[in-house]
Amino acid sequence: MRRRTGAVGTLIAIAAIVPLADIAHAQDLDCADFTYQEDAQAAYDRAPGDPHRLDEDSGPDDGIACEVLPRRGTAAATPAALTPTLGVRGGLGGAAGSGLGGWEAAAGLALVAGGVGAAGYAVRRRRA
Repeated sequence: MRRRTGAVGTLIAIAAIVPLADIAHAQDLDCADFTYQEDAQAAYDRAPGDPHRLDEDSGPDDGIACEVLPRRGTAAATPAALTPTLGVRGGLGGAAGSGLGGWEAAAGLALVAGGVGAAGYAVRRRRA
């Protein structure tokens, strides 16, 4: 009985830790990390779904990143120009007020529900 309880507890602990073992996000970019709009647009085009929220101007999303930045002109961007110019700042980063994404909130709720269910099951088994 105790071995089974220990095994279930270990499995729950592993299930709670595995989602946290994701690949670390190397950079969280904002418009302030770029000097020119074309550089921000290249980063926006490389990352589908706009994870850095570079298209966060007022109004509907139009697919144009960091419209407030000055434009370089019609010259093609070189690979060296595609990197952020101001580096990554410490702290939360990203857009102001950015919270959890949909899948992150769902994963958190699933973990909490699993923990509550496991605790309820353990209490019920001990009382029986």
